[in-house]
Amino acid sequence: MKKAIEMMQKIQVAIGGFFLCVFLLTVVFQMLSRYIGIAATWTEDVSMYSFIWAVFMGAGAMVYEKRHFAFTSISDMLKNEKAKSILSIVISLIMLYFAILMAYYGFKVTKQFWNYTWVNIPSFKRGPTWLCLPLCGITSAVYLVYLIFEDITNLGKGGNK
Repeated sequence: MKKAIEMMQKIQVAIGGFFLCVFLLTVVFQMLSRYIGIAATWTEDVSMYSFIWAVFMGAGAMVYEKRHFAFTSISDMLKNEKAKSILSIVISLIMLYFAILMAYYGFKVTKQFWNYTWVNIPSFKRGPTWLCLPLCGITSAVYLVYLIFEDITNLGKGGNK
């Protein structure tokens, strides 16, 4: 199970990295085209939607490493490992609630905008561009369920990780 989740996270990081590269290349191309005097209006849409994908893929992947949301001020004060595990479970449950909401409403937004077209590239549909919302919600939920299971297992072993 752990290997499958780690593989899913690596794929998600790779997708986020790919879209970050697309974003950077598009912005550089946009700057060059303005300097040269060539109209490249499509770069605005491509850079915006690739950045959105990069952000949501990165955010989902960081949930697995507990780097996306970090409430360390309270956990750093705790010395008891059981208390740290309980706090981790509570935080993960709160985040799971929001991840499920992101998946649910992400599907609704994606469905609503599926047939809308891009402003500067009318042959492209907007639906796939918003698919990152439910994907981020689903993968975050999977990571959080796994982390909650791990914390509960650690509690059963006495709280030691």
